[in-house]
Amino acid sequence: MYQIHSVTPDSPALTDRTLHRLLADSGLTIGLSVSGPAQAAAIRAALRVEVDGAPLFRSVQATWNPLEPSAGPALAEAHADGRRVIVKEALANGRLAARDAGALATALAQPFADVVLSGAATVAQLHSNLRALTATPNLAIEPEAPDAYWGTRSALPWT
Repeated sequence: MYQIHSVTPDSPALTDRTLHRLLADSGLTIGLSVSGPAQAAAIRAALRVEVDGAPLFRSVQATWNPLEPSAGPALAEAHADGRRVIVKEALANGRLAARDAGALATALAQPFADVVLSGAATVAQLHSNLRALTATPNLAIEPEAPDAYWGTRSALPWT
């Protein structure tokens, strides 16, 4: 699979017909990841990209977590249209790590989620993340406005 990373609504990856033709002719399965407060718009634009009547993008990877669920309806549309949906940042880049089993369980419970990436990098994190398979989804987490979420995310230290 070939995946175009961090697509936003104004990305040429959504409008460049020459690129679309080259990607379609490559013989690869093409996917994309989206990022930012306008993820839903990028997903919906990607769903409209076709080459010779066939959808170009077969998978979409997007941030979805209880703090930033705004892409959920667009991800549901993608899933219903037969696209593979990969949820990234289900723990909000560590902001939900203290409640990870419930936060991951919430992501896993989404009917559109085909894959939920955990980000576990240690044995302890893996064991903690695996508790999500039997945990109750945490629906008590208050969502943030997308612009606020992405503003906080951009200020996080990256290691």
